[in-house]
Amino acid sequence: MQQLRIPTNAWVLVCDGAKALTFRNDGDTETLSLTLIESRAEAAPPTRELGTGRPGRVVESMGTKRSAVEQTDLHAEAEAVFLAQTIERLGQIVREQDVRHLILVAPPKALGIIRKHLTPALRAVIVHELDKDYAGLTTPDIERHLAG
Repeated sequence: MQQLRIPTNAWVLVCDGAKALTFRNDGDTETLSLTLIESRAEAAPPTRELGTGRPGRVVESMGTKRSAVEQTDLHAEAEAVFLAQTIERLGQIVREQDVRHLILVAPPKALGIIRKHLTPALRAVIVHELDKDYAGLTTPDIERHLAG
């Protein structure tokens, strides 16, 4: 794997469906020094705590057949809303701080959701996407993983 080179003053978003950490690299490409700019967290309870009740039923228009309807994964929906809000906030940061380089670090499923919400302005500053789950790590551990 090629080493990820993060330029000075590049911004790094490390997130998953419940936690988002926004950093700025105050070091250089050789010596990474991430400064935490913003931290967001939202406890996304499991689906069983978000919604209860029996799954829906469908009655066929002809005959007496019935079938169950798959229950919505409310936990996944809550994570998608959190990620959309995170990207909206990131867009504000990019505009306000004149961000020129942005690195996204998120698990593959979260990256897929993030991509749906990226504006052209955000896409223009993204220099790398890394499909890893580092949101639960400490800042020094994130630096170590990103430095390779």
